Amino acid sequence: MKSLRTQLSLSILLILLLTIALIGFFSNWFVNREFEKYLTELELTRSENIIADLGNQYDASTQSWNSDYVHAVGMQALYDGYILRLSDAEGDVVWDAESHDMTLCGQIMDDISARMESYGQAGVFSEWGSEISHNGQMVGFASVTSYGPYFLSENDFTFISALNTILVSIAIFASVLAVVVGYVLARRIARPVAETASLAQQIARGNYDVRFERTTNTRELDDLGGAINDLARALSEQEQLRKRMTADIAHELRTPLAAVGAHLEAMVEGLWELTPERLQGCHDEIQRLGALVAELEMLARIESEGLVLSKTRIDLQESAHTVAENLRAEASKKHQQLAVKGEPSLVVADKDRMQQILHNLLSNAIKYTPEGGSIQLAVMDEPDSGVVQVKDNGVGILADELPLVFERFYRAEQSRSRELGGAGIGLTIAQSLVVAHGGSLTVESHEGQGSCFTVRIAKG
Repeated sequence: MKSLRTQLSLSILLILLLTIALIGFFSNWFVNREFEKYLTELELTRSENIIADLGNQYDASTQSWNSDYVHAVGMQALYDGYILRLSDAEGDVVWDAESHDMTLCGQIMDDISARMESYGQAGVFSEWGSEISHNGQMVGFASVTSYGPYFLSENDFTFISALNTILVSIAIFASVLAVVVGYVLARRIARPVAETASLAQQIARGNYDVRFERTTNTRELDDLGGAINDLARALSEQEQLRKRMTADIAHELRTPLAAVGAHLEAMVEGLWELTPERLQGCHDEIQRLGALVAELEMLARIESEGLVLSKTRIDLQESAHTVAENLRAEASKKHQQLAVKGEPSLVVADKDRMQQILHNLLSNAIKYTPEGGSIQLAVMDEPDSGVVQVKDNGVGILADELPLVFERFYRAEQSRSRELGGAGIGLTIAQSLVVAHGGSLTVESHEGQGSCFTVRIAKG
């Protein structure tokens, strides 16, 4: 199996070489097209200039042609690859390159044909003519025979050869540069990716303390390293919660089981008299275990998406009053002030589950609010949602523990939480039920100043 660096090197190199090849192909095609267009236009311009020069050799005063100059123009054009023929107004030949030197004309035509065939541009000799006028009166007719649509001179071939040499040199240099750049880029990308893969393997083996420390100056690679760090941090936190959860479950089960076992053993051995009061104590501990198991079953059912909500249109204010009345006796035992304020707010929700959410939040507030404290349920009606806030002036939550309050079996101030009772999953159940409704549950808290849990449920 090829390494990531090798694959990246080959991929980047292939892309760069393909890019260079495409650039070279289209550059060559464009240059050749423009050059051929230029030569075609130049061919026509040269023919027009030759005929214009011939027109300048007509003497209007004598109504004759300057034969010596016509001959000079014709021979110069012949050496350039143009075969001239000039006739006067009556059609009599003034000068004809083929009649003057047929052998030279044939040699020049053969040389041009061979040169263009070597260039790969097949063509034919064609004749182009034009009348020559003087003061609006036709005085002659000139024709130019040349290789079309264009032909190249020796200088043109030299220029093209030099241009091709330059293009090939640039392509070779660009290819070498592409190899170097491809290797550097592949190494720069592959090294942090390989390091990230190594860190992921260590995390998979349970080492959650590893971190990606490299700065690559590449946003995507830095994001990848940051994601690995976040994953390691989250798994580390989950591991701590798992260990704490195990300890909490063991404590929650051990305490009532030990109490029931001790009481029953004492009564079986005759150390204690079998009384209704002692049996009631054993029954209370068993009920406590049953409540814990019921909460665990509820949480498992919610998180396994097996919970079916029976949604109807309900009034959150009515639900808040119902829950408050159910727990008012518990608040009264601690001489707490419990009030429900706000306005009616109709939402689409499961009435029983909504009351369970508020019951868990309010019960939690009563537990962690000292005697004589105050608790308030505030209902607010917003355009798109209904909002219920459960506020208290209790002990509050530490800032570093605030993100963890909805975790399973997480309980702030462990020793104190055990004294107050509960398994530490009431808030987890509340949040899961809120999420099942498509809503949100948030918390704001300051240590020693109380907490505020906000439930937001959509109306539609």
